Amino acid sequence: MTRMSTSRPYHHGDLRAELLRSAERTLREKGAGALSLRELARDIGVSHAAPGRHFKDKQSLLDALALDGYERMNQSLAAAGLRAGQSFEERMTALARAYLGFAVDNPELLELMFARKHDPESSAQLAGAVDRSLGSITRLIADAQDQGEIVQGDPERITTVAAASLHGLAALIAGCALDADEVLAGLDEHVHLLLHGLKPR
Repeated sequence: MTRMSTSRPYHHGDLRAELLRSAERTLREKGAGALSLRELARDIGVSHAAPGRHFKDKQSLLDALALDGYERMNQSLAAAGLRAGQSFEERMTALARAYLGFAVDNPELLELMFARKHDPESSAQLAGAVDRSLGSITRLIADAQDQGEIVQGDPERITTVAAASLHGLAALIAGCALDADEVLAGLDEHVHLLLHGLKPR
């Protein structure tokens, strides 16, 4: 029988945070299919049962990883949207830059975030984080409508158009169809076209 003193430890400092860090590393290097609670436990040197204290199964780990991604992205979006004294176009460009910056730095995580968002088994907590990410754009649009800076209409529908445009850029960058540096360099013009359309003025 193995003595307790030579077995792998059950506790590991902030085990939950360490599991998430290790899971994100695996996600970047090998993809979501390679994620396993048992493998993560082995990688960080704890007993195979230890992760079960924080994640009941792989699905709850994926939800937690996606939630962590949304929380980090939402912090970036909130910081970008706080700048006072800017026009709507400047604020929208700042939000777009924050979103694309996150997308360029975290393509695998962003893919997981969107996959978990559409999974019916995902947690209510994750659904709330998704709402907050879109809410930052919707609030900006509703604000601009109140100030007479943009057309009236359903702010959520306008948000969908803006979000689809930005996520489309992110997907094209992730698929290597567009160069990230070129997209970020031309982002002001992209947002300008998004807001003003293609009709001659």
